[in-house]
Amino acid sequence: MNTPNNKRRKESQERIEKIFVELIQKKEINKISVTDICKKAKVNRSTFYANYIDIYDLADKIKEKLSRDIINLYGDRLHSESDNISFERLLTHIKDNRLFYKTYFKLASDEDIVNFGYDKNSAKKYYGNDEFLDYHIAFFAAGFNAIINKWLSNDCKEPVEIIQKILVDEYNK
Repeated sequence: MNTPNNKRRKESQERIEKIFVELIQKKEINKISVTDICKKAKVNRSTFYANYIDIYDLADKIKEKLSRDIINLYGDRLHSESDNISFERLLTHIKDNRLFYKTYFKLASDEDIVNFGYDKNSAKKYYGNDEFLDYHIAFFAAGFNAIINKWLSNDCKEPVEIIQKILVDEYNK
């Protein structure tokens, strides 16, 4: 029986998702076919379609899972008790899980990206009750994401401490 929590179904989903994650690193999403995934995952097309509507549905489901994982990891905020900004925990996790984050950034739109550590309360400390506070937050989030993407594309060669310093310096400007 093909029930949602069936062990065999979960294993098939995991294989399909793993192959998709590998392929998305090498190809654009519109160049990945269901046939490619099924052959590499060693599953039938019917198995794919029993779990996903199409490639984009698969991508959305993976993106949702990645977003939930990130929120679960960092939902308690990134500030230390002294309220100094610390991205060290996040950066270490990114470095240790490069493929996860490369996939997340590849699949997520700017609106989907989790805004780590820079919320309205944090922004108010620097900008007060500025009527354009949302613009400051959007600017920081875009810069943060650009730095992380650059670091990931460089295979996280720079030490965590260097990226931490760059982020904190930019945050404090």
